[in-house]
Parts: sequence; C-alpha cells; structure tokens
Amino acid sequence: MSVQESKADKKAQTVQVSGAGVELCDMRNIGIVAHIDAGKTTTTERILFYAGRTHRLGNVDEGNTVTDWMVQERERGITITSAAITCNWKGKEINLIDTPGHVDFTIEVERSLRVLDGAVGVFCAVGGVQPQSETVWRQADRYQVPRIAFVNKMDRMGADFYGCVEEIRTRLRSNAVCLELPIGKAEDFAGVVDLLEMRSVYFDEGSEGRDLRYGEIPAGMADEAAAARAKLCEQVAEADDELVESYFENPELDAGTIRKSLRKSVIAGKLVPVLCGTSLRNKGVQPLLDAVVDYLPSPLDRPAVTATDLKTGNPVEREQSVSAPLTALVFKIATDAYVGRLFFIRVYAGVLKKGQNVFNPRTRKRERVMKIVRLFADEQIEVQELGAGEIGALVGLKEATTGDTLCAENQPVYLERIEAPEPVMFMAIEPKSSADKDKLATAMGLLASEDPTCQVRTDPETGQTILSGMGELHLEILVDRLRREFKCEANTGRPMVSYYETVGKAAKTDFVFDRELGGKRHYARLAVEVEPRKRGSGHAVEVTSAALRELPDQKLAELLKQGLTDGILTGVLARYPMTDVLAKVTGVVVIDEETATDVAFRTAAVMGFREAALAAEPELLEPIMSLDIVTPGEYVGEIMGDINGRRGSVRELATHGDMQVIRAQVPLAELFGYSTAIRSLSRGRASYTMEPGEFAVVPRAVKEQLLNR
Repeated sequence: MSVQESKADKKAQTVQVSGAGVELCDMRNIGIVAHIDAGKTTTTERILFYAGRTHRLGNVDEGNTVTDWMVQERERGITITSAAITCNWKGKEINLIDTPGHVDFTIEVERSLRVLDGAVGVFCAVGGVQPQSETVWRQADRYQVPRIAFVNKMDRMGADFYGCVEEIRTRLRSNAVCLELPIGKAEDFAGVVDLLEMRSVYFDEGSEGRDLRYGEIPAGMADEAAAARAKLCEQVAEADDELVESYFENPELDAGTIRKSLRKSVIAGKLVPVLCGTSLRNKGVQPLLDAVVDYLPSPLDRPAVTATDLKTGNPVEREQSVSAPLTALVFKIATDAYVGRLFFIRVYAGVLKKGQNVFNPRTRKRERVMKIVRLFADEQIEVQELGAGEIGALVGLKEATTGDTLCAENQPVYLERIEAPEPVMFMAIEPKSSADKDKLATAMGLLASEDPTCQVRTDPETGQTILSGMGELHLEILVDRLRREFKCEANTGRPMVSYYETVGKAAKTDFVFDRELGGKRHYARLAVEVEPRKRGSGHAVEVTSAALRELPDQKLAELLKQGLTDGILTGVLARYPMTDVLAKVTGVVVIDEETATDVAFRTAAVMGFREAALAAEPELLEPIMSLDIVTPGEYVGEIMGDINGRRGSVRELATHGDMQVIRAQVPLAELFGYSTAIRSLSRGRASYTMEPGEFAVVPRAVKEQLLNR
C-alpha cells in the first residue's frame, strides 16, 4: 500500500480535533533538542517567523525570544524550561517544544521526548556531536522517536559539515543521509544544494531569508553533488525493501519516490535525514520546515500507545483516535502567576472537554477539568477541547503530578510514568524570618511538584530543610525563582554533593525487639538479610513467603516493608540514603498476638536492617561526572595533570579540527569552581561541559575524611 493510499485511509477514519479542526494526519508534534548553545532557540525563533507565527526575529543575546520567556532565561541566554508553541507550515499544524540543552535541566528533555512524535536534533557545525547531544539522542532512542538532523552555524569559522555528519554516524550510531550540501562555509556560506531536486537554494538577506532563490548547482560542485545524490539514492533504497528491486533496474530515483520512501524509513527509525544552514543568519530554516512536514510522523504514523488496565493489570492498546476511550498523560506542571497551576498534557486517545470529569488511576479519584488552553510559550489560548494527538494544558486539577494518567473512569488504564534522574547536589535552605517559614515551605512544595529533579526534605538529625537538584546552576535557578516568583527571601548554605550509601557484601542478622512501652510489652524477632544489587539498579525490599506464613496479621507485612524502607532512606554510615541494596525479612518469631504490635514490627525492621547493613561492609558512593574539555593543544598536559589531581581519569584524547578534546571522568566533589580553574590553566581558551555519569565507591581516605575519622 502506498503512502498516499495509507494517508487517505487514515483521513477517512476519524480525525476532527479541537478548535481548528485539524486532522491527525496533518499534525506534527516535534521537539528541538541539542547540546547547549547549538542554536535550538534561535532555530525555533526562525521557524515561528517563517511560519508567520511571529513578525519579528527574536535574538537570544538581546533577550527577546518567544520561547525563552523566563527572566532567568533571558538574563543568562540559556533555555531552562521547555516551552510549547504551535504554528502552521504548508497546511500542517506543528506543535513544537523547545527544550533546554544544559545538563542540569535534562528532565525537561526527558518528559518532552516522552510525549512527542518526532524530533529535530540541532548540531553545531564547529563542535559536532557534543556530550549533551549524545544524551538527548539516547533519550530519543529510549522512546523510539524518529529524528532529522540540522547542522547549524555553518557560517562559523571552523564549520565542518562532513565531519559533523560522520560523527552523527559513528558517535550516535545513526544512519545519517544527506539531503543537502553546503555552498561555501564560514563567512563564505551562501546557501545549500538541494540533492532531491538537484538545484541550488539561496536565501535573500534583504528579506531576512524569507525569499528563496533557486538556480543551477555551482559548476565547481557539480561532480560532488552528483556523487552525493547517488549515495542518497543508494541509502534510501537499502532501507526500503520495496524499493531495492526497482533501484537495481534504475539507480536514478526521482524526488517523489525518494520523499515517499524516506518518510517511511524515518518513521521506522532506519534513516536520519541531515540538512544544514545557519539560523542566526536566516539560512536553511525553510527546507528544515519542509523536512519536518515531509518526513516526521503524524500521530497516526506512530504505533498505538500501550497502557496497563487498572483492574486486571494486563497491557492494553489505545489507538490514537478521537473515538477511543480517553487516555492522556500529564508530562509537566508549571505555575502561572495568573491562572495558577498548569498541567501540560498529551492526549493519546479520545477527546478531553472543558468541564469534563477525568479519572486519575494513581489517586483513584475523579477530577474536574475547569479550563483547557493551547500554549504559545507563556501565553495561553483557551479552547473547549483537546483531541487525540494534541498537546495542551489543563487548569483546575487538584492532586495530579508529573507522570499521572488521566482516563475514562469506566475504562481505567495507566501509562508508564516518567522516570526522573536522582539529584546529585543539595544545599540547606531556611527562611530569613520566622514569618516566611510557611510561605517558603509552600513555595518549595510547588517547585518540587513542577520539577521531579527538585527534591525537598528535612534532615532528621539537624532539622534543616534540604533542597536537592541536578547541579549548581539548577540550585541557583531554584533559589532565584523562590525570590522572584514567590517573593520568598531565604538564607542558603554552600552547595554540597549528594552521596549515597551501599553495601559491599551480603549479611544477615537475627534481631529481637523486646520493650515495655506505656505499660505494654512489644515483641518481634526478625531474620533480616541485606545484599548488594547491580550498580544503578536502586533499592528493593521484600518479605519472603516463609516470613509471611509466620505473621499473625498480614497487614504487618506492609509495616515490615515500611521499616526496611525507612532504614534504607536514612543509611548507616552518615545518614545518606542507601541504593543498590536488597533488604528482606526472611523469618519471623511471634510469642503471641498481643505482644506482636505494629510498633514492635516496624521498629524491629528498621533496627534489624541497620544491624545487617553494618555487617555488610557499607560504603559511600559519590557521583562521577563525564567531563568533556575542548582546548588548544599546548594546554593538554596541564589540564590532564589537573584532572589527575582531582581524582579523575582520562578516557579519551581526540582531535577536533585544530583543537584537542579530552574526555574524562571526575568526581563531582572535585569540580566545584572548575570553570575558574580551567580558564586559568588555558588562559581562557578552553571550554568544558559535564554531565552525570555514574556513582562509584568513594576511596578509603576520602571516606574517612567525610566520616570525620
């Protein structure tokens, strides 16, 4: 069946959605993802401009972009929160999310890719595939999101289109296929060669790139373009079993055949089309928009979403159709100064209407939708309904959190939740006056509900309130938002590393709790075992079947699990949470039902776990960062020596143009103030990026220092 026939069938199925009446096959839900400073926001601004959604070109440096609307974003020139916007191009509605590139805000990329149908990966023509580019690419792989690539900044000195394409193939292990070739580079970059139509495309600077001029391929590029088109035809045919036979008969494929086959292969994840340009200089964005429409999937092109039936626990599929039972996912929460809390949702099936009651399977409660809005960055346009395939926001929900499913009460299902990475840094925070105590607690609660990587807890020993996040910048932004948005002045401590505890071997204990409290005897005897789990697997608790048989009341099993969990969360060495550990109760001894109290069992589980964990060679774990440094060659020796002095190890030394790239792993605790150190070592000529890598056991000397031994 051809793509046109398939499309016609799908149009006939369903497809009216809210407000604009856009059919599902004419909708594109895409994200712009990349490393920090690759040009995501600038590319988004050009997309909005050429699509007629804005009438001026926003500039990151001038702080007047649409998607970077937060004060903190405009001050720092970076994207902090993902912004959703809608525009139209050639009859297609494009719902676009501009995501952050900084590693501290990786949860924004994670939850955006969870609900998107396609993505545009933006790469710097000078930097190539950078660390965060790899991270977001892996995230897209995890959710099987089809992608196209845009090599940006072709006007920069040192731009290397072919080198960047090769890195996409090797470092990202993607089958990149070039749809364009650059005409010139650096300051001589003038336009592109369209390999499908075999013509040159130039972008008129007088009209800010709006007017395109087509012409002959420059004479000096004719042979190169012919070879590139032949390679394009070969790659497209190899990925399409239906096309291989005709390709061998006639290797010269027409543009229509290439587009049709390429769309199928992109949606299947077999090919990644590559285009190029310079968003800042208004060149190359319209062909990128054409590629979004031509090759990225509509909601109908994506497989049916798999959910779990709340009643039976069996997997069920929901077709992306307005006639299916309502199934939607809350993927983000934001606080708006005027409307209160906004719940960003993706509707996978059915229709969600204003005033409708929806069911939350997590809370087992019904909630009422008071208002529905379509989003344009920080602006909202009220609508009456959202249909399958659409992204919007709700107002009026009371108990929903990030990752919750909203569904029809008579057919309750839940979708897989969004997993957030563990925070790696924390700081103590307190109100400047006692009058602000409740206000600060409320504000931090709102921030934590918005951002799953922001965690707030109270230290059981000191009573201090601890704010945890993904890095120094993340914590800085959180405190700044408390001050500006919530008008909460607070005193903060120095950012510190979030350590974890684990065990080095298996151990067990036979623990007896026998106390008289309040004139009543409380007795429980437990056999508790502790053993290490695979690094990165988290913790788990269980009560074995043998122990369950000895319990006088089965509700005590839940108390035992709660006690084990409490012990894990408070640790045994320095009260850091434990991870990569399995704790289980394997035996129970009860004298009589009267002494087998809730207090006895829960307390025995906590204390028994601690006793077993202390016998299991407990260790401290510290976060290790993957550090990528780009430096002139003359500073490599000093920088590598500094890395060794920070307990780091160099994994790779590579050449990128006339610069050296050092890839290393360094403990986060040794990287405070590293930006100043690297500037000093390289006379300000080196740059670096880092992202969380793994947790590793702390060396004995550092462990003793941390434990004040």
